[in-house]
Amino acid sequence: MTQGLHEIARTMVSRPRGILAADESIGTMSKRLEKAGVAATAENRRAYRAMLMTTPDLQSGISGVILSDETFGQQLDDGQSFPDALVGLGVLPGIKVDTGAKQLAGSPGETITEGLDGLRERLTDYAAGGARFAKWRAVITIAEDLPTRRALKANAHALARYAALCQEAGIVPIVEPEVLMDGEHSMARCAAVTTATLEQVVAELDEAGVDLAGAVLKPNMVVPGKASGEQATPEQVAEQTVAVLTAVLPDSLAGVAFLSGGQSPQVATANLAAMQEFETPWPLTFSFGRALVDPALAAWSVDTATQVAAGQQALAERVASNAAAVGREPASASASA
Repeated sequence: MTQGLHEIARTMVSRPRGILAADESIGTMSKRLEKAGVAATAENRRAYRAMLMTTPDLQSGISGVILSDETFGQQLDDGQSFPDALVGLGVLPGIKVDTGAKQLAGSPGETITEGLDGLRERLTDYAAGGARFAKWRAVITIAEDLPTRRALKANAHALARYAALCQEAGIVPIVEPEVLMDGEHSMARCAAVTTATLEQVVAELDEAGVDLAGAVLKPNMVVPGKASGEQATPEQVAEQTVAVLTAVLPDSLAGVAFLSGGQSPQVATANLAAMQEFETPWPLTFSFGRALVDPALAAWSVDTATQVAAGQQALAERVASNAAAVGREPASASASA
């Protein structure tokens, strides 16, 4: 079982591929469809995800796709389940298993991610349905007096319990502690909070007995707050982010797959590319949602085959850009080769 988890985790972060996050909740996906002028029906949500999954040559730049519970149980037009179709394409099926972030008791402005109740049984069912990995997101807010130690510990503990249950079920956990870029905080403040968050997560994972060689971390990049007015170059983002990760993460971790966190597709890709200049003990790749699919959603329509092709072309272009970014060897490694 352990060897299988290690192999799956390595595949998930194998150059030059990354992970496509197509796991929006029904509510979130419905809002995005409506904004794009498409009726928010179950069939249109299915058709949209089917457009993404059937993009030609998707497997060349995507190792796995994170599905929502709704999509996991749906089918393509030919009757194949989404997980079976992905396996047939050489792509690993994944599943989002948390049930969302709710107000953390006693901590105004902070949240705790829920979904641990019944998770063991749900993971067993997902594994039987073809899931090879799962995802759980914790949300950390930066403000004048936030985050609190209570919020960091509560969310890290939940992530660790989730990860241990995943590995028990033979599923690789994606551990996603997202420090939000919303706010007026500086880049230095983001670095400090990201460090504190990851230190707590690593400690809880160790306490829970999670095998890091069979796990993938999905962190934020270290960037200034959106409302800070501070600008950071890709080189600065890369330097700060890699410095935080190398100071905290054990070498045994299978890999790091960054979230885009509300960055534009172009900025997220540029920052990712700059990180490849650094040698690290683990691969640095991507697990983007909006930074991959927003252009596809803008180009797609459920009505015509032409617009389906346009959506797939938009996705293929974003996937290719990110695959090119992570497919490069670090400059120092190339020089010494």
